[in-house]
Amino acid sequence: MTPDPENPSAVALSVEMLRVLTLLDDSRQGVAALEAAVLLAEQVSAELVALYVEDQNLLQCAGFPFSREIGASSGVVRPLSLERLESSLLHQERRVARALERAAAGRALRHRLQVSRGQVASEALAEAAPGDVLFLGKAGLSARWGSRLGSTSRRLVLEAPCTVVIWDERHPPTPGPLRYFRGEAPALPWGETPREAVRWHPLFVGREELASMEAPALEAFLGQARRGALAMTRERLILLLEQDAELLARIPVPIVVVP
Repeated sequence: MTPDPENPSAVALSVEMLRVLTLLDDSRQGVAALEAAVLLAEQVSAELVALYVEDQNLLQCAGFPFSREIGASSGVVRPLSLERLESSLLHQERRVARALERAAAGRALRHRLQVSRGQVASEALAEAAPGDVLFLGKAGLSARWGSRLGSTSRRLVLEAPCTVVIWDERHPPTPGPLRYFRGEAPALPWGETPREAVRWHPLFVGREELASMEAPALEAFLGQARRGALAMTRERLILLLEQDAELLARIPVPIVVVP
């Protein structure tokens, strides 16, 4: 990692660092993850790719004559019309395009919106490459209401070939240490060592090694800290989720998962 002569505050990317990806919809979680992705992409001079996936499963449901939709706020039940759904998807695509342009406005940032149609997780997995960084809203595209980790986000965290950052818009991030477990210092795409990762990300101020701990102790510790972020290997994450399947939903700091 070397300084970029045209932008001394940024990093000249190695070939391994491809892009910063984010799944984008018009939910609070999606917009919060987008804003975080923009910060990192600008800082390390990476291309930002916002992925908007038209859910094929929902479109298929609209083809059944017995399908119904329920208004989220009104509670009104009406037939699920394919024509109405297609129109709604088009309007949402326009909204996410505007959200991307607002987030990137005034920044020296290469960015684009990539639109596809299919199953959300499958489309994201097909697009992600090992050198990418993928930002996800914690609640996920399939769980906009409530605090549980959405099934889409859960699948991507466990299967993505790249580093995944889980963002939670309910807890605005505060600069603080990049935490990791002793003996498991993460090699992040924007910094091969924790020292480099801290240097090139505005969220991180210093580093902190953690002793190995069980899921309840980790939740209690991070609940009091509420600053910085936690980085861990996917292997460590799987062990923690075996102890508490909903642990990630309750940790109030961003989580960086390295494959």
